Amino acid sequence: MNGNTSSKINETVSWVGKWTFVLAAAGSAVGLGNIWGFPYKAGTEGGGAFVLIYLLCILAVGLPIMMAEIMIGRRARKSPVNAMKTAAIDSGQTGKWQAVGWGGLISGILILSFYSVIAGICLNYIIIAAFPTPDISSLEQFNIVTASPSRLLFWHSIFIALNIIIISAGVIGGIERMVRLLMPMLFILMMVMVINAMINGDFARGLNFLFAPDFSEVDATTFLRAMGQAFFSLSLGMGSIMCYGSYMPQEENIFKTSLTVAGLDTLIAILAGLAIFPIIFAYGLEPGAGPGLVFVSLLSAFVDMPLGNIIGPAFFALLSIAALSSAISLLEPSVAYFEEEKIVSRFSAALTLGLFAWVIGIGSVLSFNDWSDISFIGDLNFLDSIDYLANQFLMPIGGMMVAIFAGWFLKPDLALDEFSGIHLAIFKIWRFFIKFISPVLVAAVFIYQLVS
Repeated sequence: MNGNTSSKINETVSWVGKWTFVLAAAGSAVGLGNIWGFPYKAGTEGGGAFVLIYLLCILAVGLPIMMAEIMIGRRARKSPVNAMKTAAIDSGQTGKWQAVGWGGLISGILILSFYSVIAGICLNYIIIAAFPTPDISSLEQFNIVTASPSRLLFWHSIFIALNIIIISAGVIGGIERMVRLLMPMLFILMMVMVINAMINGDFARGLNFLFAPDFSEVDATTFLRAMGQAFFSLSLGMGSIMCYGSYMPQEENIFKTSLTVAGLDTLIAILAGLAIFPIIFAYGLEPGAGPGLVFVSLLSAFVDMPLGNIIGPAFFALLSIAALSSAISLLEPSVAYFEEEKIVSRFSAALTLGLFAWVIGIGSVLSFNDWSDISFIGDLNFLDSIDYLANQFLMPIGGMMVAIFAGWFLKPDLALDEFSGIHLAIFKIWRFFIKFISPVLVAAVFIYQLVS
C-alpha cells in the first residue's frame, strides 16, 4: 500500500500519480450518455446558448457537490457509507447519514447492470464495424444484435468480467493502472475522430449545430435539462466521486482538481459532438438522440466512408473505453465497503457484486427482445425501469442529501480544514452555493424528471 496520506490515517491507500484522481474522476464522468447525450441536447436546445447555460450549471450545481463529495471522502479515507457516517458523527450528528452512502452503492450496482448491456453492444460493434455485411442495412444489423438474448448476454458477460478483473486487482494495480492507460487512449481516439470529421464530414454545419446560439430555443425546460446534464455527467450522487476522493493525496487542492475534472468532462463532450455531427450531416442522417444515433446512423456512415472499416472500429473502441472507465467507478464504492468492513476479500467482493450486477443485467438483456412488451414501473420495460429508479430517484436524492449535509450539518471547521490551500473567499462562495443554491437546483431537476 502507498503511504502517501495524512497523519490521521492508520492504514489506507492513495493514488500514486498526481493526475490519477483527475483521470479516474474524469473517466467516471465521461460515459456513453456524455458522448451522445450532451452533443444532441446542445444541438436541439439552442446550440451555444445551451453550452453556456450548461457551463453555468456545472459551476452552480456540479462543482459544489463534487467538492463536497471529495472532501467527505478524503477526510474519512473510507467508502461512502462509512465516510458519511464518520463526517456526521464528527459533526455531532446521527450516524444514520450513512444511508446516503448506501443509496449511492445501490444506484451504482443498478446502473452497472444495464450499462454493461449497452457497453457490451459497443464491444460487439467494434467487430461489426471492422467487418460490415454489405447486404444488411445498419438498422437491420442493430435489430439482429438486439434480437438475440444469447449474443447480448455474451458481451454483457465480457464487460462485467473486465470490471471484476480490474477492480479485484486493487486501487493502484487495477483502477489506477487502467485509468492511466484508458484515458490517454480515449483522448487520442477522440482527436482521431475529430480529424476524421474535418476530412469526411460537414464540419462547418457541425460547428453551427453545436455552437451557434439560438436563444429562441431557450426556456425554463432548457435550464432544467442543462442542470440535469451537469449533475448526471459528473457522476454525482452515487458514491463514485466520494470513493475516489478517499484515495486522493492530502496535499492536492480539491477546488483546482474539481475544476479540472469538470473542464475535462465538458471538453470530451464537446469533442464528441465535433466528431459525430459533421459525419451525421455529411451523410444526410438525422441527428436523433441515443443509441440509434450511434449504432444505426453512424454505422451506415462508416460503411460508406473511406477507411470506414478502420475509423468505425476506432469509434466503437472509444465508446467502449468511455464505458469501461465509467463502469469501474460504479462497482468500486461497494467493493471498497465490503473490503473495508472485512466482510470478504477484495477479489471476493468484486466477484460477488459483479455477478450480482450481471444477474440483474439479464433483465435488461431481455428488455431488447423477449421482455420488450412487459412493463415493470408504469409502462417502462425492465431496463428503463432500472434506469428510472437509479437516475431519476437515487442519484438526485443522493446528490441533494450530500449538498444538504455539507451545507447545513457538517461543521464548517471540518470542511475548511480539508479545503486547506484554497482561498477563504472561494470557501465562502462554496459554502453559500452548497447551502442555498445546489440543493434547490438538484431538487428542481428531481421534480422535473418526475413530472416530465
